[in-house]
Amino acid sequence: MSKNVIFCFSGTGNCLDIAKNIARELGDTDIVMMRRAPAVTDVRFCERVGFVFPCHAGGMPLGMEDLLRTLSVKPNPYTFGVVSYAGYPGIGLSQLNSIIPLDYWAGISHQSACIWLMPHTLMFPPLTPEKAQKRSEELAAQIAADVKAFRKSDKAPAAPLFNRIEASVWPKLAAKKAAAFSVSGKCIGCGQCARLCPKGNIRMVGGRPDFGKDCIQCLSCLQFCPREAIHMGGPTVKRERWHNPNVSAEEINEKIIHID
Repeated sequence: MSKNVIFCFSGTGNCLDIAKNIARELGDTDIVMMRRAPAVTDVRFCERVGFVFPCHAGGMPLGMEDLLRTLSVKPNPYTFGVVSYAGYPGIGLSQLNSIIPLDYWAGISHQSACIWLMPHTLMFPPLTPEKAQKRSEELAAQIAADVKAFRKSDKAPAAPLFNRIEASVWPKLAAKKAAAFSVSGKCIGCGQCARLCPKGNIRMVGGRPDFGKDCIQCLSCLQFCPREAIHMGGPTVKRERWHNPNVSAEEINEKIIHID
């Protein structure tokens, strides 16, 4: 086990890119992916333990809270949390803090992954993809400097009422959106979508993906499709896809990524 550990959930690669950038500054860091049950759960004897994840409908990705409760973290390590978001950070950090008390927390706005709701370029503040990525890297370096210095935040993460309501209805909406998946004639039957799905919700049937209802809306299948053949209703047919340019589909599926 490395001196530092970062637990990371990532759908389009933005959060994994942030985790990698922080890890490079910290050195000797294991990034443990949390798309599925984490490969490591006992990190009580690490020096620093971090969490990097996206804001999904005002809260954490579906199922992440349950996975967090399987971890043994405190009382020893210094803990930090980083949320990536398009418009607002939501209550994810507050949810995390209620399960694993945080010493430090921060947020980074980046490209939107929720393609069925809005184009990826719609974020706050508005930036081009290139400028958003540059700012993400700069903020990750600042966060890493704070974490290296064991800086502590002076207040707990916020939990706005609107975001609490939004997050409470998200499971039902996610199930509804799962029923909207379709695949076009561009599909080449490569099976990447099935390999990426953290819930095993996609099966290849007759050389084409078949979508179930157990979807957590990571949208890796849609965003990483090499032919842009996967859709979730009319708006996604014309909207440009987005996945972080520094992260591959293979990395998204790794269990542990070590950074020296």
